[in-house]
Amino acid sequence: MDKQRRNFLKIASVTALAGIGAPALVRLTSTAAVASEHVAAAGHAPAKEKAGAHGEAAPKGVRLGMVIDMRRFVENPRLLNNAIAACNLVHNIPQIDNSKSEIKWLWKAPFTSVFPEQSAYHAAGNVENTSFAVLCNHCDDPPCVRACPTQATFKIPGNGIIAMDYHRCIGCRFCMAACPYGARSFNWEDPRPYIKKYNPDFPTRMRGVVEKCNFCGERLALGQEPACVEACKGTGAMVFGDLNDPKSEIRRLLDKEFTIQRNASLGTKPSVFYIV
Repeated sequence: MDKQRRNFLKIASVTALAGIGAPALVRLTSTAAVASEHVAAAGHAPAKEKAGAHGEAAPKGVRLGMVIDMRRFVENPRLLNNAIAACNLVHNIPQIDNSKSEIKWLWKAPFTSVFPEQSAYHAAGNVENTSFAVLCNHCDDPPCVRACPTQATFKIPGNGIIAMDYHRCIGCRFCMAACPYGARSFNWEDPRPYIKKYNPDFPTRMRGVVEKCNFCGERLALGQEPACVEACKGTGAMVFGDLNDPKSEIRRLLDKEFTIQRNASLGTKPSVFYIV
């Protein structure tokens, strides 16, 4: 398998350099476990969509985003632990006690790591001493999608989620190099032995592929909230919804509160907002 992946990587690299996109033959199944990777149309490459900057609506359709209210996590630090545990359980995320091999979808990091572009000089105690929730930003203009030579990572036109097809990932890690937020993890070893409690409703991954937060697309397809949002339900710590709907809870919150995004000056247009 590794030899085949290396050979495919060579072919894909040459194809990418030649400017020829690999055909996106996405195999659909009827199971909810892979719904997030295949919400886009079957049998053709995901359509490219030019999204507007936040503050002005994207051209059309639903644009999913999240507001993380760190004040709530300061009040109740266990909330973030609960959110991370819920994410790990739902997505069969392995618990590997090794910084190199660690797989992260939703994790903790200090303010200075999450917002290196923001001044931490004389930062308030609740900022300096709090672990911030970190996940994929599901950018409007995602550099990871442009970097992927096989379209294993792609933007779903219908909702803006940056999804992944693990079967198409060849482990080149171009997406990891392109992501300015460190939101992707690589499976250096077989993750399956490190899964504490197996969830049969979501596929496990294999050694040699990249993975990340998918905004719980498989749960959204069933009318459910993201696992982390559900774990914080009733607290206001995590609010999820349609950024293009002025009547949605997330828009009402954004219209009311001052928020910041991770390194917004890069022009990626992150869809995750923080109240600090």
